[in-house]
Amino acid sequence: MMFSARQAEIMALAREQGRVLVDELAARFAVTPQTIRKDLNDLCDARALNRIHGGAVYPSGNENVKYEARRSMAATEKQAIGRAAANLIPDNSSLFINIGTTTEAVGEALIDHRELMVITNNINVANRLRVYPSIEVVIAGGVVRGSDGGIVGEAAVDFIRQFKVDFAVIGVSAIDEDGALLDFDFREVKVAQAIIANARHVILVSDASKFERTAPVRIGHISQVQTFITDHCPSSSIRDICAEQDVRIIETAPEASDAAAE
Repeated sequence: MMFSARQAEIMALAREQGRVLVDELAARFAVTPQTIRKDLNDLCDARALNRIHGGAVYPSGNENVKYEARRSMAATEKQAIGRAAANLIPDNSSLFINIGTTTEAVGEALIDHRELMVITNNINVANRLRVYPSIEVVIAGGVVRGSDGGIVGEAAVDFIRQFKVDFAVIGVSAIDEDGALLDFDFREVKVAQAIIANARHVILVSDASKFERTAPVRIGHISQVQTFITDHCPSSSIRDICAEQDVRIIETAPEASDAAAE
């Protein structure tokens, strides 16, 4: 489902504060409590929030919210990240794009590029780019995950290993303070690891909310990427690791990091 502007703002407040209350939201938006309850019910039905008495809470860090809910979260930030990543990818390039709402934003930003070969295990990316004659789309085979259109499993891993490309664009579910890149599905992780191993330049794309989450399966380490693109990086330890490992950080909203440091 697509969230309304008010629901998107409620999501942002919940992410920032941890929880939101019906009465406070009704006063903030000058609407009735019944209207807010409907908004919260919609958000909770999409598993973007969890209902509590009198309001709702942002999902715990280890909960993988539904794909449509994730697409609506930090949408503006993801679009900016997508444009920044597309700016690094020249025409006449080959690249992998893996599963994720932020990687989809990169795919959207590539539509004006010329003579690209895009290899992906993301049905949403393939479907978006297939209509552009200047972009050749190659899609992995394997098990299609119903929740998000991702193609996973050993067949997808074997398919990816046939290629050696110029760039890889990868997303993750969480970034740990020690630099570990994490996800929820070990089958997806195997594909992501193959993508990293078979690209000359790996671009990690992730909005800042991934620093607030955790996930149980390790993809790899941030030192394995060449460029990390985010809206802002609030973690000093991640900044230190990137500096030590010569990983370039590109922030699309660096003023947010400056404000957090003050």
